[in-house]
Amino acid sequence: MSTDEDSTNETHWDLAPKFDFVDAHRLPFSSDKVSLKKIDTECSGPFEGKAHGRAFTHQANIEIRDLQYRMYTEGKQSLLIVLQAPDAAGKDGLIRKVLGQMNPQGCRTYPFKVPSSEERAHDFLWRIHKATPAAGKVSVFNRSHYEDVLVVRVEDLVPKSVWKERYEIINNFEKLLAHRGTRILKFYLHISPREQLERFKKRLDDPTKHWKLNAGDYAARDKWGDYREAYEDAMEKCHSKIAPWHVIPADKKWYRDASVAAIVRDTLRDMDPKLPEIDADLDEIRRLYERELDELNE
Repeated sequence: MSTDEDSTNETHWDLAPKFDFVDAHRLPFSSDKVSLKKIDTECSGPFEGKAHGRAFTHQANIEIRDLQYRMYTEGKQSLLIVLQAPDAAGKDGLIRKVLGQMNPQGCRTYPFKVPSSEERAHDFLWRIHKATPAAGKVSVFNRSHYEDVLVVRVEDLVPKSVWKERYEIINNFEKLLAHRGTRILKFYLHISPREQLERFKKRLDDPTKHWKLNAGDYAARDKWGDYREAYEDAMEKCHSKIAPWHVIPADKKWYRDASVAAIVRDTLRDMDPKLPEIDADLDEIRRLYERELDELNE
């Protein structure tokens, strides 16, 4: 029998492995300084290979869709998912393969790019707050309010006296959302410089991906250490039980997808949304239905 990780023999795969993805990838709640250097960018977790991981993701997506539907109909809780990562770490792919599988009626993705002139005329959270999820909804942030303590810091767009005050503002903002009933999950997709460069090459070699090419991506690689330090500070200063950071090994795309799917699924399980109680008279509705059916059949 082939031992290739892409084998399609699913009969032996455990799609409910006893593996705690949250415990494996959520940062610890301690005073220790965060060091991304000490966290692996590659992982296989409980999976035998790519095909096993993809089968798990497919199964998790089915449950995520069901739980999201329940949350939407319940209309009481909400979920905010924050994605941060270096370029090419796979935010778009993760959204397409996992988070984008949710019903768009109750889930929206917000890509936060360079602020417009109108957005710059307001406080840095103005455009963010408008995109937070209403009761029953899910919001996915493709980049987020953390750009205002990352890019602005590394690229020296605002003085240190400005961005260093934003950590506390962000913490208070996330407390406000949690108080309203929003669960917050923050994911950093952890990719190695070598894997990022390999993905840049694939973009060069694939004409359908040329639109993603940007010379600025290479300039950012020159500041890899500065960005890593900025991320570490953001994680250290803005990591809490109500808004935890998860560092996801992202060199293997299939593991990135599987681990995030598992954490989102387990979070929705914990939220335990309920279908709303029925206050209609079911017997009366059934009688009306049967009457209509009889009239059609006459």
